[in-house]
Formats: sequence, C-alpha cells, structure tokens
Amino acid sequence: MNDFPQHAVTSRQLERVIAQVGGIILGKERQIRLAIACLLARGHLLIEDIPGVGKTMMAHALAASLGMGFQRIQFTSDLLPADIIGVSIYNRDTGGFQFHSGPIFSQVVLADEVNRATPKAQSALLEAMEEHQVTTEGETRRLPEPFFVIATQNPSYQIGTFPLPESQLDRFLMRIQLGYPDSEAERELLQGENRRDLLATLKPAMTPQELSDLQHRAQQIYTSSALFDYVQALTDHTRRVADYVNGLSPRAALALLHAARAWALMAGRLHVLPEDVQAVLPAVVGHRLVPAGEVTHANGADIAGHLIKQVAIP
Repeated sequence: MNDFPQHAVTSRQLERVIAQVGGIILGKERQIRLAIACLLARGHLLIEDIPGVGKTMMAHALAASLGMGFQRIQFTSDLLPADIIGVSIYNRDTGGFQFHSGPIFSQVVLADEVNRATPKAQSALLEAMEEHQVTTEGETRRLPEPFFVIATQNPSYQIGTFPLPESQLDRFLMRIQLGYPDSEAERELLQGENRRDLLATLKPAMTPQELSDLQHRAQQIYTSSALFDYVQALTDHTRRVADYVNGLSPRAALALLHAARAWALMAGRLHVLPEDVQAVLPAVVGHRLVPAGEVTHANGADIAGHLIKQVAIP
C-alpha cells in the first residue's frame, strides 16, 4: 500500500536496489531487505556466518548499487588502529607532519572478519560508528556521509577469533546471518556466471544524495503513541524477566524504532505498524540479549519469537 506518489517512487528505487543485489546474492531477499533497512536507519550491520556464504560479496554489491565509496579492511591478529584510522607522516618539503587518512574515511567500510583482530584494533571502530568521526593526535576529523560499517564475523568457535565486546556489539543496529542457499539458488550459482564478474557490471541504482534523503524521510515516518507503547513494552519485558543477563538498553530501543520506521518506508507506508517492529526484531535484539541460566531461545529468531508471544500489542 502506498500513501502518496512519492512513496511509490521510493519503493521503486529501493526495489531496484534489492533486485540488483539479489542478482549477486541469490535466494536471500529478506537479508538484503534487512541490510537496506539498516542503512536507511543510519545504522551499522554485522553479518555473522561461516566463511564462503557471500558476506563480503553482499557488502560489495550494496556499495556498488548505492553508488557509494567503498573500502575493505581485512582484520587480522596483527592489525593496528593506525591501519584503520590513518597515520601522520613527516613531510620533508613542508617540515611538518601530514595526516594520511586510513580506509575508515569512506562511505561504506567493510570490516572483514572483524573478530579476527585483537580488541585494541576493534576499538578503533567505536568512535567512528557512534559519532561518525575519528580523533587522532588530538584532532577530530569528520567521516563522509552517508557512513555505513558492514562487519563480517566468523562463528566464535572457529580458530583465531576474538569475541566482540558488548559495547561494540551494541553499536551494530542489526546482526543477520546469510546461511546456506536453497537448492534452487545453489544450482543457479553453480551453473551461472561468476558472481565477481557480475559484480563488476553493477551500476548505481541511486546516488548517495538520494540515499541521504531517504534516510531523512525514514525518520519522519509517523509513529503513533500506541506504537511507542509497544516498543517500550518489549524493552521493559527484557529488563524485568530473568531470561537474559541484561535487558535491552535505551540505545537498543531507539535502534528498534529506527529500524521499524525504515521497514515501513520500504513497504511504501507513511506510518509504522506493529508488524514492522516484529519484522526487524530478530536482527535488532539477537546480538544484544544474552540468555541466562536454562533459557533455550538462544538465537535472534527464537528470542524475537519469545518476546512477541510474551508481550501483547497495545
């Protein structure tokens, strides 16, 4: 349902992006929609899965389809914060130090295998993700807009991984998993063209300025008092029960609200429905709620399903 013609145009724009990325990452439309909703909500995305399912390819396809500048950082155990932020080098001609910016100064930054780096290197992303700026050598430098971090993470049981601290996990608006493709998508992948060759043919489906406009419009989506009640009821429930180590923070509640507004915009509506909140709930809360004791709903889908059953819609 589209309320106004401009929202019909918005929906068509976003559908072109979804279709283009879906031509690279086969059979994962819901995950692509969540990734775009995350970007529209001005959030950052964590993709957690085993190697080889298309995490890095998805980041490349999103950046290319949205016409945004792109940099990839391969996180390794010997990575240093200066490798991410940049470093000042002495210039003999000027007799002073000149700052050489690192790969963080890009619109889309892919932090590939982020949990293979030490906590010291991981911490270099904290200020950038929260405040869209970096401070080095006493000087604060703004990052380009839009600014979007996509981090990929290998499962914690794999060799050579360091767990992400809770403070960093909380800065990712969403966490998603791609999973294995279904048999039809995998057959097309096996018989079709190389995905990297197709990636090189992608053309921007919108400009960064159009994306910025959509981000602004997403935050203008009408949210009723009853919808605010629902978001607060969900977060309050996680704080009152003994199912989780800690309940959802105010930042998590804001993330849920912003993501729901973005989901409504993608559906072509000017108002948020409870179904929008429920659609983004698994990706928003799955990495923020740690089950306590004998609780069995351990992944995002299970946690969200449990919350939806326990908390009534006002």
